[in-house]
Amino acid sequence: MTFVRTKLRLERMRSGQVLTVRLRGEEPLRNVPRAARDEGHIILGIVDDGDDHIVTIRRA
Repeated sequence: MTFVRTKLRLERMRSGQVLTVRLRGEEPLRNVPRAARDEGHIILGIVDDGDDHIVTIRRA
């Protein structure tokens, strides 16, 4: 479900725009960056923020 929301947000953005997503848990951390890359987007960074991770994605 987390990637579905991320994907919908990315679809509303223009190419080159940057989205920051806060993820909680190991499964979203594995799935969201992988799925974003599979769709052609660029992962700019992943930062550990305690129980969460902040993922920065540039739309393709």
